[in-house]
Amino acid sequence: MNLKDKVVIITGSSSGIGEATALKFTQEGARVVVNCKSHLSTAKAVVNKIKNQGGQAIFIQADVADPAQVKKLFSETVKKFGTVDILINNAGLATPKPFLEITEEDLLTETKKNYFSFIYCCQEAAKIMLPKGSGKIINTTSICALTGCSSVLTFSGARAAVNILTRMLAKTLAPKIQVNAVAPGYTLTRFWDNMSKKDVKVLLDETLNKEWVKPEEIADTFIYLAKNDSVTGQILVVDAGYTSKI
Repeated sequence: MNLKDKVVIITGSSSGIGEATALKFTQEGARVVVNCKSHLSTAKAVVNKIKNQGGQAIFIQADVADPAQVKKLFSETVKKFGTVDILINNAGLATPKPFLEITEEDLLTETKKNYFSFIYCCQEAAKIMLPKGSGKIINTTSICALTGCSSVLTFSGARAAVNILTRMLAKTLAPKIQVNAVAPGYTLTRFWDNMSKKDVKVLLDETLNKEWVKPEEIADTFIYLAKNDSVTGQILVVDAGYTSKI
């Protein structure tokens, strides 16, 4: 797929991986929809950065855990750009909590944000992509969905469900839509802002490369999957060698 003038929705793109991905796609000539639920000023800053670099982008506020707001996200995108060519499900929530302290509310909140939201967005994307006969859906999952991270148990379980969803949708929506996922490892985002230098060293020593994955490297993987029409039903791991070491 040539990305020039393609319309890309990137959920959770006010910072980190989502921001880096928005910038990469506009550099490829795509038209990007920046989305978030609550970080409005930073999301608008991403749009301004893209426009200052000569790219095309708009911001649409929506909580993708709410199916009504997801419908609004897609309808406003179509109203502005006419279609949706690529969906990148990137929004999510990971809240560390001991297993014995996890409540029903925790389970419902994180499952909605890390799994249900993906289904809602995939449904709306498929409604647009299937009639025109083409499209790409790329889900952000996690190494925690592959290995199990005890500190974020609910998040890990929800993203494991996304892995299965990815493979099922690749079969369900073939041959018109290719569906894949990217599983980032320890990526340098604001999630780690409060970690001490000592703890960072311990964390990164678990990887083969002994370094952070950069958000731009995850974005490059999204670009690869968006361009390649022969990859579907796959989960690409970008983790600086973490899963090769355990």
